[in-house]
Amino acid sequence: MLGDARGCELAYKMVAERDNEKYSFARESRLLIVAKAKVWASEGWRVVITDQDGKAYAPPEFDQPSAA
Repeated sequence: MLGDARGCELAYKMVAERDNEKYSFARESRLLIVAKAKVWASEGWRVVITDQDGKAYAPPEFDQPSAA
């Protein structure tokens, strides 16, 4: 389980993959995780955001109101 310094589980997780590299990030803010995901996707990374309910969102879904 990912958490912040206070031990709370963070609401949004992002995974970015390219070639043999993989990076994961977790944030409480939907706005911050979507912004980070857009930047990574624009640089050629395969990016997926997962919300606290486990629903995954790909780049075309980032701007939808219900997304992440």
